[in-house]
Amino acid sequence: MPRLVIAAPSSGSGKTTVATGLMAAFTERGLAVSPHKAGPDYIDPGYHALATGRPGRNLDAFMCGPDLVAPLFAHGAAGCDLALVEGVMGLYDGAAGRGELASTAQVAKLLRAPVVLVVDASSQSRSVAALVHGFASFDPQVRLGGVILNKVGSDRHEAMLREALEEAGMPVLGVLRRAPQVAAPSRHLGLVPVAERRSDAVSSVSALADQVRAGCDLEALMALARTAPALECEPWSPQGALVPRDGHDGPQALDAPGAGPRPVIAVAGGPAFTFSYAEHAELLSAAGAEVVTFDPLRDEALPDTTTGLVIGGGFPEVYAPELAANAPLREAVAAFAAAGGPVAAECAGLLYLARSLDGKPMCGVLDADARMSERLTLGYREAVAVSDSALAVAGTRLRGHEFHRTVIEPGAGSAPAWGFTHPERRVEGFVRQGVHASYLHTHWAAEPSVALRFARSAARAR
Repeated sequence: MPRLVIAAPSSGSGKTTVATGLMAAFTERGLAVSPHKAGPDYIDPGYHALATGRPGRNLDAFMCGPDLVAPLFAHGAAGCDLALVEGVMGLYDGAAGRGELASTAQVAKLLRAPVVLVVDASSQSRSVAALVHGFASFDPQVRLGGVILNKVGSDRHEAMLREALEEAGMPVLGVLRRAPQVAAPSRHLGLVPVAERRSDAVSSVSALADQVRAGCDLEALMALARTAPALECEPWSPQGALVPRDGHDGPQALDAPGAGPRPVIAVAGGPAFTFSYAEHAELLSAAGAEVVTFDPLRDEALPDTTTGLVIGGGFPEVYAPELAANAPLREAVAAFAAAGGPVAAECAGLLYLARSLDGKPMCGVLDADARMSERLTLGYREAVAVSDSALAVAGTRLRGHEFHRTVIEPGAGSAPAWGFTHPERRVEGFVRQGVHASYLHTHWAAEPSVALRFARSAARAR
């Protein structure tokens, strides 16, 4: 599998611009391009999917463990001509206090993939050679195959940069001039998701492809991608992930003959709920469930015969008035939860299940009120399930990620969902009847038993 990792010295250098533009440019050439993102980010993969027509997939060595990075990559890239991995933060930045864990560099080493460094050259000339030399020599196991210079100001500026990098022996694989008109808009948690600006996003991605095609040596980049050696690993599969670790009972699915109709698990989507990992739906399907999507902004009822409800992350704070206005669906969700139906909610889903969000009425499933705050809560977490729920047995350990600017003020009547063990000790979330709601984003490929348990809970509700 030809493959490249697109990295940078720091955040804000233009990784997403270059990675998305490359994905679109190679796709326009007729190649099947597999898009990947290092780390827990949900928004960039939306742009990757738009550029390639394939699901954007995350490779997170903290949440899933280093051993799953290559298998998950191989699963996503099956049948493709080229795989491109956008890095996270700076090349060597990872989980705080954990060395290289979850860094782009670690992902590149686990994939045995050459790295292309995107450098913001807007305020430097010959110093770029020292910068690139430092990144190339810091870890000899990371193979830096070339540089793409971003935000270059003029022909003379480009000539100085090229001369410096030629002295350093580092190939220049692309030069992009300043082009603010193709930048994606941002707000409090990063880029605005594709689902909220699809028509504009299509134009932006097309413009990125034009910019990259004009400024980058696609032939040289493809040649570098082809130098990646064979990746010897068994691809991850949702069916294989559900085989018990002792191997005694075979795949634990729900759709065996005579088991009745498949349970229907409704997954929230649309502009307000855009955060999801592709592997979650794949695991639920492999466990025997039928996965259907609904939009809480527009749909006034849950899908027919819904027996399980998954409400992931997103931006309900942006759409609070519209969510509040859809009273029929809020009432349907509340009735489903009151009847004991299994509900798994993460972050945005937690807010939607609250009594109110910034004073606007939500579903009222939880005796809690949520509001925006000035403080950003961000970081990896190690957690253990505190209470038995439709999602996890007490004692189940998972690693996850928090990313929000809201706070929730709980009332009585619920048990906590998780106990955090690192980096701080505290309890968080809600378990009540069939509801498991929390700020913690998790990747179910790391612990497939939660998908299986939830599918079984939905089957019992059926």
